[in-house]
Amino acid sequence: MPKLAFTPHLRRHAPPAASIVAADTPRAALELIFREYPQLRGYVLDEQGSLRKHVALFIDGELRRDALDSPVADDAEIYVMQALSGG
Repeated sequence: MPKLAFTPHLRRHAPPAASIVAADTPRAALELIFREYPQLRGYVLDEQGSLRKHVALFIDGELRRDALDSPVADDAEIYVMQALSGG
């Protein structure tokens, strides 16, 4: 089963450690986490269900902003981070 983890900045709204999830896409994995941490949804997804502009999705170390609905392997590592910007 894939492992889903969040950057420390998001962990105040997410599981404190990586979670092993029974999911075949990143979106399905996120939906499982959103059930326990509903406030996290607004930080990760916009109103249309897409990744927010400043959220990055890494699958097995590769940046994949377009892959929410792409199949992932059982041993995939999915990492969600929120980019911090400013001047």
